[in-house]
Amino acid sequence: MSEVPTLTPAEWAVWRSFHDMRRELDLVLERELQRDAQVSGPDYEILITLFEAPERQLRARELSARLGWEKSRLSHQVTRMVARELLERAECDTDGRGTWIALTTKGRLATLGAVRAHALTIRRLFFDVLDESELDALGAISARVLDAIEPPDCAEVDDDPESGAA
Repeated sequence: MSEVPTLTPAEWAVWRSFHDMRRELDLVLERELQRDAQVSGPDYEILITLFEAPERQLRARELSARLGWEKSRLSHQVTRMVARELLERAECDTDGRGTWIALTTKGRLATLGAVRAHALTIRRLFFDVLDESELDALGAISARVLDAIEPPDCAEVDDDPESGAA
């Protein structure tokens, strides 16, 4: 039987520090998005993804893929955001099974407010505390770790987040 690889105490300390930093940063960013823009982290992910998309809309399948979310999660989140008039759903003219998810005017305004507040928080808590060489190193490290991560197996998903089929 082969030995299970282990981490050294120093490696565990680095990992815990990184993990704690990432978790705490995510929590603060979430709280400040809620406070400053009245949107949640998941709301923001959808809003910014649609804001950057052509015509401020995407097919549900494409939005799900870009976010890395399962269809049911997207459907529930979109339903909540439609109720708040941040998004709207529209049937796809060329494919009866497809659904477009689009920003409303209220959604565009919420996105603009959220981006401003979010950028200020990211600047204050992340970029302002690192010097140029640390930022360069972090960029290189992030790229290397991402290169080491194999992409998940992408199965074809149904385009309609309301169909309930998984």
